[in-house]
Amino acid sequence: MMVQNNFHELQKQKNALQLRMLLDSLPPFAFEFFRGIEPTTSPKTRIGYAYDLRIFFEYIIDIHPSFKMKTIKDLKIQDLDLITPDHIEMFLEYLNFYKKPHPEDPTKYIEYQNDERGKARKLASLRTLFQYFYKKRKIKTNPPSLVDMPKIKEKNIIRLEVDEVARLLDEVESGESLTETQKKYHEHTKKRDLAIVSLLLGTGIRVSECAGLNIDDIDFNVNGLKIVRKGGDEVIIYFGEEVELALQDYLKERMNQKTITGHEQALFLSLQNRRLSVRAIQNLVKKYAQRVTTLKNISPHKLRSTYGTNLYRETGDIYLVADVLGHKDVNTTRKHYAQIEDERRRQAARIIKLRKS
Repeated sequence: MMVQNNFHELQKQKNALQLRMLLDSLPPFAFEFFRGIEPTTSPKTRIGYAYDLRIFFEYIIDIHPSFKMKTIKDLKIQDLDLITPDHIEMFLEYLNFYKKPHPEDPTKYIEYQNDERGKARKLASLRTLFQYFYKKRKIKTNPPSLVDMPKIKEKNIIRLEVDEVARLLDEVESGESLTETQKKYHEHTKKRDLAIVSLLLGTGIRVSECAGLNIDDIDFNVNGLKIVRKGGDEVIIYFGEEVELALQDYLKERMNQKTITGHEQALFLSLQNRRLSVRAIQNLVKKYAQRVTTLKNISPHKLRSTYGTNLYRETGDIYLVADVLGHKDVNTTRKHYAQIEDERRRQAARIIKLRKS
């Protein structure tokens, strides 16, 4: 149990150090803001805010006449009252395309682009910052609240169909379509990879939750799995027989593996005998999925969507889907699966006959 805590503590420490580094590039009053929102936000959310705010403040000191002689560190909380809705709208337009010097080679530039979703996220970050200080009466204006959110086009849910799921699992098991080099590694990892893909498809857990699993998080007496959600809450997720068989088969192999210090309890190991990273899981899913479909860009999150879709089709219970997927707001779930609800409504219309033929 101590090792599990160490893993999640290490993640917290990593996030804390990253946020601290970002805060060094923000105005001094940002410290108060991030301290104030800590109880109601996750570390990843705060890191996202910090990145967004840094881009904004770099932009505003460059274009605002009142800030021409200032650096970001010179900005005071009262300076926020000099920012108008026009400045915010100009910033959103700037986000369409901009360049920044390369951190390792100042003679080169990195190009950035934001779609409507990216601009909406940055506007949401600004709204949160200004609302925080406006509510505390430390500023007199709240310009981001007067700027409309960019209209985001809803994306279709990308998921695997039933036959594609079967082909994906077959591919993970056999490795037939892999390159000769990949086949050599596949001999050592196929049981692990099958357990991972089966788990993602059979439970809908997030890739970070999968990477953080320890051996003692599994209880085969109830076919339950203890995971730590994004907000830090521990929950039990249950799995079916196919997932159980894949996990049992892998664990026979895993229990004979020696690990490096600090990774003794990690469930999924790399070939270097350390805990498998989120990036490594993303890469292995992509590797196998490319052999099944070239039209869909399949990631662990798409396997999560596949699970959610299948569960909703089988049960029709949007609250159950929201609970199992760990969505705090059922409206988030409903929005994602609105297409399926529409299919069900169309099906209902076809069932009803006004006249018997």
